[in-house]
Amino acid sequence: MVFVVTIGLFSANTPAYYDSLISFSDPEVDTATVRSNLEAADVSIERFATYLLGISVASAVVWVVVGTLIFWRRADNWIALFASLCLIVFGTFGLNESALALPDQYPAAWLPVRLLALFGNVAIYAFVLIFPNGRFVPRWTRWAVILFAAHDVFFYLFPGSVFDIARSFPPLDFAVLAISACIAVGSQLYRYRHVSTPAERQQTKWVVFGVVSAGLGVLAFEVPISGSPFGQFAPLYALAIQTALFGSLLLIPLSIGVAILRYRLWDVDVVINRTLVYGALSAIVVALYTLIVVALGELFQARADLALSLVATGVVAVLFAPLRERLQRGANRLMYGERDDPYSVLSRLGRRLEATIAPKAALEAIVETVAQALKVPYAAINLRQDGAQFTTAAEHGTPKGEPLILPLVYQRETVGHLIVAPRAPGEIFSPADVRLLEDLARQVEVAVHALRLTADLQHSRERLVTTREEERRRLRRDLHDGLGPTLGYLTLGLDTARRLFTQDPKGAEALLLELKAQTQEAISEVRRLVYGLRPPALDDLGLIPAIRQKAANHGLLVEDLLSGKGSRWANGNNNGLVFLVEASEDLPLLPAAVEVACYRIAQEAIANATRHSGASSCHVSFSLDEANSSLELEVADDGVGVPEDRNAGVGMSSMRERAEELGGTLTVETLPEGGTRVLSHLPLSQ
Repeated sequence: MVFVVTIGLFSANTPAYYDSLISFSDPEVDTATVRSNLEAADVSIERFATYLLGISVASAVVWVVVGTLIFWRRADNWIALFASLCLIVFGTFGLNESALALPDQYPAAWLPVRLLALFGNVAIYAFVLIFPNGRFVPRWTRWAVILFAAHDVFFYLFPGSVFDIARSFPPLDFAVLAISACIAVGSQLYRYRHVSTPAERQQTKWVVFGVVSAGLGVLAFEVPISGSPFGQFAPLYALAIQTALFGSLLLIPLSIGVAILRYRLWDVDVVINRTLVYGALSAIVVALYTLIVVALGELFQARADLALSLVATGVVAVLFAPLRERLQRGANRLMYGERDDPYSVLSRLGRRLEATIAPKAALEAIVETVAQALKVPYAAINLRQDGAQFTTAAEHGTPKGEPLILPLVYQRETVGHLIVAPRAPGEIFSPADVRLLEDLARQVEVAVHALRLTADLQHSRERLVTTREEERRRLRRDLHDGLGPTLGYLTLGLDTARRLFTQDPKGAEALLLELKAQTQEAISEVRRLVYGLRPPALDDLGLIPAIRQKAANHGLLVEDLLSGKGSRWANGNNNGLVFLVEASEDLPLLPAAVEVACYRIAQEAIANATRHSGASSCHVSFSLDEANSSLELEVADDGVGVPEDRNAGVGMSSMRERAEELGGTLTVETLPEGGTRVLSHLPLSQ
């Protein structure tokens, strides 16, 4: 019913509007000035009226068509139906003041026409406040609708009254309209950040884009002009201004139509980006052209000279490409950060890392640089702890939405994750964003590895100090509580034996035998203490024979198996595990610390192979890595391998600590063909 009444009244209004244009019945138009301008431009009044009527009707048709499409495609959604009604009524009567010409010929149409115009204005304003979910957000914005409705009631139903501030107090009217527009846009922005779902955010972007663009068009083509443009400009310029004004306002129905019908298909960010670039480019080109023409005209006292226009056009043509490129970079930086200039991001990250001393501060500088460079709300770095656990080492901002997680891999080991939240919940990163983040991740991997090395070094120092003090405490306890009392007892026993020697020789002899046994126990205790400091087998046999001896204690040596002699040092502990111990011929004389570390690591690896692997053979090899000046120790078996969920035990940690104490490395891995390999590199002193 409303649709039929609206279209019917608008159709009836079209001839009345044409007649008003022909007769210049608009009181704001200076009839004499417009007629003279039209005659000077050789434009007939009929052609002038036809063009204005055409752009008015064409604009209304676009509004009606978009509203009809929404009604046809989304009749099951009440907010879509409301949008359809708003677009049709506002596009025909609320927007076109030309529709108010009908009551001049038919006074009976005064009230229905103005009621439709009032309804269209208030409805479209309320729609912007409740779109897309039908609720006022924040709730107090409903009062803005009441204020706006009161303003328009006096404008349409009580024109000329003191409360019609559009005519009685124009500055106040401008302030009310400006505040209402700011509330509408601010409401959508608030909704976007705090309430909307990802799909609703896409719809909000389209509506805000259309409303803001139309508002800028009004500011450019209507607000600066006092009164009608036809009394101030030449006809062609005035018609161009009117066309641009109506064209910019068409962005409202088009953006609303896309927001309701096609928001999933088209990326509004690209539209906004291009609008910023080409809008700014057009404004700069026009201003530059005008400035050059005016400046050269004043300089050479020339007006409308073809040479001036050619010079201005040439300058604009030369500057167009670099200006567009610079504006595009600026728009991309505004919306996406510095993703188009990865060198700048990497360079700034490098400078910040150079300026930081503490490893923790380096990670904080990284996440802050990533967040600022890409304009994302959150960035963090997670580091691997014991096992598969990850903890947050540094973060910047507040997490929002589903983050992008990039693994940080150093030498085929995942050392952590770079976590980056999208710019808005529900959005995804573009390929350019992902490429920049991957480049940044490669730099982060090195920093994370350096942090781990620093932390491991600190822990190793602490363990060294702790181990040294524990060893001193153990030696003190063993000497004080074991060897010390034994030596004291021997001293007293010898004094007693000396006194008994003349009185009771047999008693003295028995006491000396007892003291001899105590002395042998003291010697064993000394040997035990010495073995704890350095295995005697290393000095008695050497490293390779000592490890062969240790292997023989856990199984059978290959050479003994082939000779049929059995284990040379067999002690009945043969469990079927066969050991092959090899060393390269160019193995140099090893430092004492490296020798002890090799022996202890091999001892623990052999024990683990015996107890846990279920292997039938184990290969122990020593080789010299001349390129890195290090000794390579490898212990490999053909057993079941290391389970993925197995945590490092005391023995495994002890082996790794012994290697790291000397500045070496130790890795434990499951071989592809099955079994476990313990590989250690120990640096040799120069």
